[in-house]
Amino acid sequence: MSHQPLAYLFPEFLESDEARPIRILAEYLEPLRRFKAEKIRDTVVFFGSARISSRERSQRALDTLQTRTDKGNGHAEALVSAQTAVGWARYYEDARELARMLTVWSQGLPSEQHRFVVTSGGGPGIMEAANRGAHEAGGKTIGLNIRLPFEQGANPYITSGLHFEFHYFFMRKFWFAYLAKALVIFPGGFGTLDELFEILTLVQTEKLNKKIQVVLYGRDYWDRVLNLEPMVEWGAIGASDLDLMVHADSPLQAFDILREHLLTNHCSEPLGEEVSAPGIARTRG
Repeated sequence: MSHQPLAYLFPEFLESDEARPIRILAEYLEPLRRFKAEKIRDTVVFFGSARISSRERSQRALDTLQTRTDKGNGHAEALVSAQTAVGWARYYEDARELARMLTVWSQGLPSEQHRFVVTSGGGPGIMEAANRGAHEAGGKTIGLNIRLPFEQGANPYITSGLHFEFHYFFMRKFWFAYLAKALVIFPGGFGTLDELFEILTLVQTEKLNKKIQVVLYGRDYWDRVLNLEPMVEWGAIGASDLDLMVHADSPLQAFDILREHLLTNHCSEPLGEEVSAPGIARTRG
């Protein structure tokens, strides 16, 4: 006689529309369990383009194209793109250095828990750079990856046990916001803007019960892409809303901003107990 599997062990049921609430809850409870086990107290989140590569890889790609072009194969358009990529590589190296500096500093804080852990979306580009810098400093580093049809595989620098895979974008965003005490926004596209405005909206509407610092990294890029002054002029936002963001143009400048914010606002809290403690910043409701 065959036995019907238990509902919670029945793959066909768990993948059904009716079980969607269970899958959503799993993407809350499973990361929560691991964060507690790893003694993660809070994070600093790095956002930015997945298309920005390291200086070494960008230069190698440019050198290869130049060799082909010199041989008359005609790669003019690709050559321009490769030259642009070499310029953009500066942001990869800056994110890597900032993450390294932040991790070295946070490891020196007197706490049994891991403070201000560098966190990214877990993929390539700026995400890889942030995880890489923290890894090179010998600290823990988190990757909150998302499963996509065009798979964006996780980078190799995420700490074992702190690589998370999400199906639901909104649950991934929850974990970005839940533990973050600061964000660093490097040049990026629609995804980066989406994540930036998600956090700004939560801060503006006081849905985050904590002080969070948002650093826009790279004025050359953001001053051209993100001019919010007309929103103030039209009354869509208040003038003080612009103060929710500060600018930085070097790893040291960004580090000084982050360190001052974190020491002033988040280093005098009672330690509590990892993620679930009352002192941990969380969304209200």
